Amino acid sequence: MPAPDQPVGPVDATRIPRFAGPSTFARLPRIDEVDEDALRGGIAVLGAPFDAGTSYRPGARFGPGHLRASSKLLRPFHPRLGVSPFAVQQVVDAGDLSLNPFDIPEALAAVESGVADLRAAGLRVITLGGDHTIALPILRAVARDVGPVAVVHFDAHLDTWDTYFGAPYTHGTPFRRASEEGLIDLHRSLHVGIRGPLYSAADLGDDSVLGFAVIAADDYETRGIAGVVDSMRRRLGDGPIYVSVDVDVLDPAHAPGTGTPEAGGLTSRELLGTLRALAGAELVGADLVEVAPAYDHAEITGIAGAHIVYELLAVMAPGPPPQ
Repeated sequence: MPAPDQPVGPVDATRIPRFAGPSTFARLPRIDEVDEDALRGGIAVLGAPFDAGTSYRPGARFGPGHLRASSKLLRPFHPRLGVSPFAVQQVVDAGDLSLNPFDIPEALAAVESGVADLRAAGLRVITLGGDHTIALPILRAVARDVGPVAVVHFDAHLDTWDTYFGAPYTHGTPFRRASEEGLIDLHRSLHVGIRGPLYSAADLGDDSVLGFAVIAADDYETRGIAGVVDSMRRRLGDGPIYVSVDVDVLDPAHAPGTGTPEAGGLTSRELLGTLRALAGAELVGADLVEVAPAYDHAEITGIAGAHIVYELLAVMAPGPPPQ
């Protein structure tokens, strides 16, 4: 057993094989297995199994379970950042929220309440979606504590459209609603990985008014990861940052298991390298959404998603940024 002042980490893979043991994310302890005082300052991995806001292929409600199953191979030490994210902070699996699949406003209220409760317990939250609709209530809970935050949004799509079929709360509208509600910092937020056709040229103009700059997927080809990272960090500046990752920011070759795939996306290496550059920033929360396991094969999307969450845990770990 660890000393009382040490975080409780994942199950030891040298003693219990990876295909056995708990079904939590990275085989971490459940939140009810850790003393309440030890949770303060830690991170909760929370499932939000909800996909009633999808406009094309459903199935992201099964994303949290798929990501947990795909996370069993994660190991405790991050060599590039030189950090053991499970040893320097308490990380727990907070299970899944119970969300009404037939009532979107009720489900969003439950997400907001669930995230707010964990934050009140002193935990930052990484949420496993679910579709991207859940980003709105999460931002409501975060902004209640820290005020408007810079949102760095990794996605193939802007997700700042107004409505679908007259519905204001869908996976294509969360960041328009968040901007309208004053939840985001209009001078520091940005999208990364945007590509593919839009409804009209006005989409980009509307998006700019809502407070977002855009780094397109093509910029990785012309500027490289270093150039993208430089622009991203300059835009984000100092202050609280929320990271929202739609797995469809990855090319379908790297993430086939998603609801609205677009050709020409990022590689897993490009995305992980970009996330890694957030080390030392003030991350107040994050999500990974739109993993739809019915369209996945060989766990390609699930494994990529599990590593995205691990990268976020590593950059949220305390300690000096890498040199």
